[in-house]
Amino acid sequence: MGISAQGETLILVDKDGSSLTNAVVWLDNRAQKEAKELAQIFGNEETYKITGQVEIVPTWPASKILWFKKNRAEIFHKVAKFLLIEDYFIYRLTGRYFCEESLICSTVYWDIIKKVWWKEMLDCLGIKEDRLPEICESGEVAGSLLPYIAKELGLSAYTIVATGALDQACGAIGVRNIAPGVISENTGAALAICATVEGPIFDEKRRMPCHYHGMPNKYMAHTFTTGGMVLCWYRDKFCSSEINLASLLQVESYKILDQEAEKVPPGCNGLVMLHHLQGAMAPESNPKAKGVFYGFSLHHGKPHFIRSIMEAIAFAVKRNIDVLEDLGIKVTEIRSLGGGSRSFLWSQIKANVTQRTVYTTQNEEAACLGAAMLAGVLLPVFIQVLVKRLQKWFKLKSV
Repeated sequence: MGISAQGETLILVDKDGSSLTNAVVWLDNRAQKEAKELAQIFGNEETYKITGQVEIVPTWPASKILWFKKNRAEIFHKVAKFLLIEDYFIYRLTGRYFCEESLICSTVYWDIIKKVWWKEMLDCLGIKEDRLPEICESGEVAGSLLPYIAKELGLSAYTIVATGALDQACGAIGVRNIAPGVISENTGAALAICATVEGPIFDEKRRMPCHYHGMPNKYMAHTFTTGGMVLCWYRDKFCSSEINLASLLQVESYKILDQEAEKVPPGCNGLVMLHHLQGAMAPESNPKAKGVFYGFSLHHGKPHFIRSIMEAIAFAVKRNIDVLEDLGIKVTEIRSLGGGSRSFLWSQIKANVTQRTVYTTQNEEAACLGAAMLAGVLLPVFIQVLVKRLQKWFKLKSV
């Protein structure tokens, strides 16, 4: 069993392994003051050299831990383990505390070069290593299923639980983004870009974060920002008639939005959208950034707004490619995954804007496939099956 997990979501558990609060999801921006304080203490440039993260922002678990220390001290002092979501799942499945390196990159308390906890940051947060899980590589044995969990899931108690990876790292593996030249682009709730590199790479202008890959001893130039959630927000707030129509036709509501957007020419007759509804991440880090619709007039209608959102995300992909190539990372093709890849129109817009071939996969759950592969390599029989089925699994269609 392998796990593909979102990053930065923080879970606080007591000595019995029970959660002390609701999970603090990655989008939670409560720790803005604490992020500024940590940036003043360590400096964003020094933090980048140690952790690979271009700026200390409220998203990172270090900022959130400091927030609890300052604002909920009664909870902070009860915490036995500070966990990310994959760590928590591993604990619930096996009773053991393990984490892996692709997920802990953006905690900003892990040293990406030395591959150890960053002691100075932990000292500042007021926590010791024994309040964190044990570090492993992705695709290592974390343990076997607890008997009562195995019974509940209907699985053998001998089922091995493997350390997985950050969802974007799993997705990169799932679409064979495991060598330089290919990038994977995931338009899910967030827009995520991953470019595989052979070693740590740092941008003098601090535009591009460096992450550890789910593949041992490989790294990723990896950014994410608000993505598909922008179209979801617009649909939920302004497209009730399209949602009702989709229900009557028994199709996805996004298919109706696609049909509307197809009516509009490229450029949306001058309507431009900035997609920063939840702040901006790299390469323009600004947690206070806001969304903008600009250039609309009386002749613009709902289809224009829908397409402008799609174009905004496509230009965000292009912006990241431009930065990658400025760093000497060649991008020859894009492999697209996530819910946004289901839209042929959106994929075509991305191909037109980036001037790159965009491939979509027949297997939409590429991140789960990547997690399964990380777990599967622990079993010798899997290697034999993988060799036979590799071509079938990775059939790609280009746009």
